[in-house]
Amino acid sequence: MSAITSAQAKRADGEIWSAEYWTQKGPTKLNLWRKRLGAPKSGEQPKPVLFMVHGSSNSTRSSYDLDVPGNEEYSFMNVMAGYGYDVWTMDHDGYGHSDSSGNNSDIDSGVEDLKAAIPVILKETGVQKMHFYGTSSGAIRAGAYANAHPERVDRLILCAFTYKGTGSPEIARRAARADELRASPRRKRDAAMIRSIFTRDGHPGAVDPAVPEAIIKAEAPFGDTIPTGTYLDMAVNLPKVDPKKVLCPVLMMRGIWDGNSTDQDLLDFYVQLPNGDRQFAILPETAHSAGYGKNRHLLWYAVKNFLGAPAVVKTS
Repeated sequence: MSAITSAQAKRADGEIWSAEYWTQKGPTKLNLWRKRLGAPKSGEQPKPVLFMVHGSSNSTRSSYDLDVPGNEEYSFMNVMAGYGYDVWTMDHDGYGHSDSSGNNSDIDSGVEDLKAAIPVILKETGVQKMHFYGTSSGAIRAGAYANAHPERVDRLILCAFTYKGTGSPEIARRAARADELRASPRRKRDAAMIRSIFTRDGHPGAVDPAVPEAIIKAEAPFGDTIPTGTYLDMAVNLPKVDPKKVLCPVLMMRGIWDGNSTDQDLLDFYVQLPNGDRQFAILPETAHSAGYGKNRHLLWYAVKNFLGAPAVVKTS
């Protein structure tokens, strides 16, 4: 399958339009980012909304709207906007453009962030239910939100998810650091740490070396520390999502080399999902960070087809 370039992502019916919004979680200001084909017009039919939830170590624009100079498309937001979606994302408490409340921005805090974001999206789009995509701890945040507010979730995509963490080498490494993670609401996230994200699974060739350098540049304005909360939750507080309470259709995806989970851990979650509209996909030649990988086009393909699936016909 050929790669999708920026130009191809924008080809459908106009240029990609973007806008920034703000919401409040108590006194804490949180930043939202939106992309779609063309500016909204009064009276138009709403586009389906896709909300992307970022993970533990990078803010949202370097996660889903990354520019890698001289390379093909890395902005997942551009790709999905090109497919006709109204794509939203946000920086969680203590990340990127958002303020920090001073807490450790754990999974429960992330759910509160999402609750604060949704009224802005409802106001701007009129869409009452939206699709959610989360990667890594972002998938845990998205799943936990689906537990709390099933009425707002249309279809849910959990990429690089961790359920209980059983058998995961990366979760074991975090568990060994639990006391350190408890000791401070923030942890070191320098250039070396960002590069390590793409080597820790033992397959550095899965990602172009230019990618971590682009992330380092994008994250530099936000300093060299980030919240500890999701790492601590994944170390000692799993599971954070109850599969029996995820009522919507679900796509679960993992890279074959993803050290944050095992097939068995994720299948344990998958078989408990109550909705028969569900899929489980393993991405070949892919490590934990599937959206940054050389085979990210397979991720895009799976997401596009899952979100665009025909409606289920009731037979009983």
